[in-house]
Amino acid sequence: MGEKAAEEKKKDGAEKGARAADKKDEKKEVELSEEDLALKENLELMVVRSADPKAGVAKLAMETMRSEIKSATSSMTSVPKPLKFLRPHLQTLKDTYAKLKPGENKKLLADIISLLAMTDAPIDDAMPESLKYRLLGSNEDIGTWGHEYVRNLAAEIGTEFHRRQDESAKEGKDADVEDLMGLVNEVIPFHMKHNAEPEAVDLLIEVERLDLLAPHVNEGNYARTCLYLFSCSSYLPEPEDSEVLKVAHEIFLKVGKLTDAMRVACRLGLQDYMEKTFLASNDKLEKRQLCYMLARHGHPLRLDEGPCEIEDGDELEELQIIMSNSNLSANYLTLARDLDVMEAKLPEDIYKTHLMEGRAPAGAAVDSARANLAATFVNAFVNAGFGQDKLLTASEGDAEGEGASSGAGSNVSWIFKNKDHGKMSAAASLGSILLWDVEDGLPRVDNYLYSMEQQVVAGGLLAVGLINVNVRNDCDPAYGLLYESVNKENSSVRIGAIMGLGLAYAGCQKEEVQELLVPVVTDDSTPIDVAAFAALSLGLVFVGTCHEECVQAIVQALMLRPEKDLEDPFAHFLCLGLGLIFLQRQGEVEATLEVAKTLPPRISDFLQVTLEACAYAGSGNVLKVQALLARCGEHPELDGDDANEGADGEAQEWKYDPQSIAALGVALIASAEELGSDMAVRAYDHLIQYGDAAVRKACPVGLALLHISNPKLNVTDVLGRLSHDSNEDVAQAASLALGIVGAGTNNARLASQLRQLSSYYYKDPSLLFLVRVAQGLVHMGKGLLTLSPSHSDRSLHSNVALAGLITVAFAMLDMKHTILGKHHYMLYYLFVAAQPRMLMTVDEEGKPLPVAVRVGQAVDVVGQAGRPKTITGFQTHTTPVLLSAGDRAELATEKYIAIASVLEGVVILKPNPEWIEEKE
Repeated sequence: MGEKAAEEKKKDGAEKGARAADKKDEKKEVELSEEDLALKENLELMVVRSADPKAGVAKLAMETMRSEIKSATSSMTSVPKPLKFLRPHLQTLKDTYAKLKPGENKKLLADIISLLAMTDAPIDDAMPESLKYRLLGSNEDIGTWGHEYVRNLAAEIGTEFHRRQDESAKEGKDADVEDLMGLVNEVIPFHMKHNAEPEAVDLLIEVERLDLLAPHVNEGNYARTCLYLFSCSSYLPEPEDSEVLKVAHEIFLKVGKLTDAMRVACRLGLQDYMEKTFLASNDKLEKRQLCYMLARHGHPLRLDEGPCEIEDGDELEELQIIMSNSNLSANYLTLARDLDVMEAKLPEDIYKTHLMEGRAPAGAAVDSARANLAATFVNAFVNAGFGQDKLLTASEGDAEGEGASSGAGSNVSWIFKNKDHGKMSAAASLGSILLWDVEDGLPRVDNYLYSMEQQVVAGGLLAVGLINVNVRNDCDPAYGLLYESVNKENSSVRIGAIMGLGLAYAGCQKEEVQELLVPVVTDDSTPIDVAAFAALSLGLVFVGTCHEECVQAIVQALMLRPEKDLEDPFAHFLCLGLGLIFLQRQGEVEATLEVAKTLPPRISDFLQVTLEACAYAGSGNVLKVQALLARCGEHPELDGDDANEGADGEAQEWKYDPQSIAALGVALIASAEELGSDMAVRAYDHLIQYGDAAVRKACPVGLALLHISNPKLNVTDVLGRLSHDSNEDVAQAASLALGIVGAGTNNARLASQLRQLSSYYYKDPSLLFLVRVAQGLVHMGKGLLTLSPSHSDRSLHSNVALAGLITVAFAMLDMKHTILGKHHYMLYYLFVAAQPRMLMTVDEEGKPLPVAVRVGQAVDVVGQAGRPKTITGFQTHTTPVLLSAGDRAELATEKYIAIASVLEGVVILKPNPEWIEEKE
């Protein structure tokens, strides 16, 4: 029966299109059920009727089609039936549309065509069909056809927008996109109401109108919207990346989430945004929390003057104490007592020589200076910040009654177990043991400053810098103690004072330091290593500020120094000092790059690569990474005459140096986000296999920078292989890199790996020294510290910490002249990045408040539907707790409300007013 009816229908005069389609469907028709067949016939009749000359008949036909389409629900996997049956007639409907007179019917038909055209493939250089008919249609509510339709429209708006822009760009005039913007204004509210915030953001980024977003954000959807904006910024080119963040900042301010707004402001790195956020807060607790955040980020604001001035004296003092990190030492020791690790450790406790089979070096009684120097560093790293150890401060306690002289004398014996320049590091290591403890630490170092030994004085000055690192004291003791020594005769003393200033005021932008050090950099008679340390200190103090006087001074030094000076390895650190001033400033480095091209060839290329790597550090900029990788693949031309003679072949090595920095730059730029760093690791695998020597020795350093204090298995394995490499430079870099990757993690697997290395290299003093230092790093602060510059859920990167790490990375590229030469104290630059890896909760008074928290692996929930869990595999602990790389914490009780959204560092809790104690 059914087939006969269908035959008759065909004779009834359906159009050719319908016939052709039916022929195809004849085979399928066998499978159609009764009601499907009825529906199909009905719809085909409507297609014919919609072309009816009588307007009323046509209108009824269209209304029927619409109601059929709307009422058809389908499972997720199959196409709604009416759409399936109407699809073959799309062309017929378009022809009908063309013949209709303008009016209501024409618009109704346009709506239907717009829906059916959703599946059409786009045609080049023409407006997408679905969008075209939507704009011609009846302008009814956009949501009536459902989500998929809106999604498709949004995609087509983006395509059309770019097409019009390209066309009008050719003609040199602005594109007319009024009609599109009208549609955008309908799509955005729809998306925002229906939990599709990421799609709304994507559409606005496509049409370059993010400013339209803020009005549609409310309490309910701000968190997801901003999380998406924040994550997007890593993948957008400049200047769009900062535009996106500015919108997120505006939204957070609108809904009054100031701690989040401050995170965005820190990510932007713009002073005025930070000030604006700080001023928006009227709540004392919130202000304190903002101060904790700024202190951790190493970007304090002036509260005693300027825009953020605070009138109330008591409040000012409270906030300044927090902002200046003055209680860092106390908090750290609270954590240490809570975890019961106060007891001082000896280097032997770290080496655990008794666990190594067989080859204990014979004649162990002889004290080798190299071994003692290693012990000095291990001691400095392991007992960092604890205020006591067993080498330097051990016998002070007993001797206090006999006057200060014996108290000072009793612990100097260790210093003199080190050779000349070793004494400097040994004396400076006292500074790391007293890290952050300005009040009690400085008097204990004071004795060294009056020693007869110049090296000990130099170490004392460096110790002063270490004690003040990341802590800003009102009475400014460091500057007072250091500034006179900057211009002494002895160059070790000068370096001690200059490096001390750099450490003490890293990120402070203290003008006095600039006035003191600029003349040192520009004076031609300064030894090049002193000038280099001065440039590094300027770079640290004015990190990422593009400070003009400093930039000019260093550029001038590079221009005017004689060629012979530029051959010194320390000329590279002059370049790095300049790079640090532009750290993370992206495009602002362009002018200086142009100047770099005019410098002598010896330094020009090196400086250009250094500036680019520093300026784009942490930006994730793919184009820069590609450019640097291309550079790693080049083979610089050696001049024909020189290449033959062995001695001069050595002299040509400098041509390869820029490649080492390029390889390092890949890690710096990609380190900001997960995806980029995974890809960089893959790129390094290739470079290790196929790169030239200069590139290969930079690879372990780059891998370390991508995984600071984050000992992932795949990375420690690669570094373990490289630490046995036949090329000495590579093996040395890899050995120390293992320490940086595991810094402060107490990772047992890594510790045993290093013990095996130390027995493997027991005859090679240089490599043994580096392995020892790495062992010290792994147990840094007895496992309470981290060197990682990223914090608040890996969303922010402290550029001060990054600057310290880059400096050590550069030193690792030329071990022979720095860490294994006379400048091993450059390792102390690592302390700029050292921070307790803790979560500590305090009450409104600022006193520690133990609460239960869940700590687990962080889960990425960007753009996921509903309320997904943010951590997985958690354990419940009581604060204070340690957080490893990739961990996230959340409160396990509802008794308190955290003021900060990210639980990390010091977090203030306030009681939850709605909490009711449960009765036993």
